[in-house]
Amino acid sequence: MLRLEKHSISIRGHRTSVTLEAPFWTAFRELAAAEGLTLGEMAARIDAERLQEGELNLSSAIRVRALRAAQKRAQQRAQECGGGGLGGS
Repeated sequence: MLRLEKHSISIRGHRTSVTLEAPFWTAFRELAAAEGLTLGEMAARIDAERLQEGELNLSSAIRVRALRAAQKRAQQRAQECGGGGLGGS
């Protein structure tokens, strides 16, 4: 069973707690690093997008962003190998 980890992040000068499972923390850190951002900067970007889209929960928005990034990487790898991507043939 995955345990939740709670960390404090500063978003636009305000401290907030984010609770994620360890694999999502890893994916979130990798996502921020890939974009050359700190965790706070990446969280601020995701926070702004989730507010525009009407999503309510920052932790969920981070999970969705991490999942989408993983899906995009998998699709790119499949295309590079001549495959059709996720769900395609």
